[in-house]
Amino acid sequence: MSPTTFSVSFQQVLDRITPYLPPYLRKIEPVHGRVRFEFAPFTGLEKEPAMPTSYYDDPRLTYVAESQDAAEHRLRTVARYVLGDLYEQAAREWGCAAYVAELRRVVRDAPDRWRAYEREAKALEAAYAYLRTPEAGREWPAAISRLVDAQDATLAAASAFDERAIDIAYAHDKHLYADLAHVDALAKAGYPEAKDWHVGDGFRGHFRDGLAEKVACLIEQQDAHLAKVGRLAGAPTT
Repeated sequence: MSPTTFSVSFQQVLDRITPYLPPYLRKIEPVHGRVRFEFAPFTGLEKEPAMPTSYYDDPRLTYVAESQDAAEHRLRTVARYVLGDLYEQAAREWGCAAYVAELRRVVRDAPDRWRAYEREAKALEAAYAYLRTPEAGREWPAAISRLVDAQDATLAAASAFDERAIDIAYAHDKHLYADLAHVDALAKAGYPEAKDWHVGDGFRGHFRDGLAEKVACLIEQQDAHLAKVGRLAGAPTT
């Protein structure tokens, strides 16, 4: 049967599947050849929706060959399809809710840690930019010392954020197939500002590309640039 076809009596189908309709189903109705379902909102903390096992032993839904009874074959086929579609849709909606619920649990103080990182990152940017000014040349050792302090503070703040980002990244990977993008899930969890966060990747339980790694690369680039400037500045002129 084509999944876009609904060509038997809806009431007959409903009679067959009623014993297996879940309590969270608010509405079931035929619409343009399909059946539309409306569910009560999921919290994500419920047990994942699944077809009742008793369904498989129901003599009014078990397979019957078309050659044996064409009308009954079509009715049972449609009824099984509708019931399967119902639980599949419910599982998708529940999956999104479970994703959001887990993010609400693991984010914790990540927003505060991200703001702390942003403050340190701006201070680092300012300390590095200052080295290009004429004033820096008159206090070079002190200016370099302040840059090193800013580098250390930024790396520490990034590492602190990663402590939360690890769990967030793992949640993203766990709910990889939910019908929600990472940013959308975080927004639904109450964190629209998370679109600016550098969370990293938690694929298969292995965290990588975190914020501390990004900052460490930046510091390495800054140090390499300063070392080159020092070499060139100390070279004799010809």
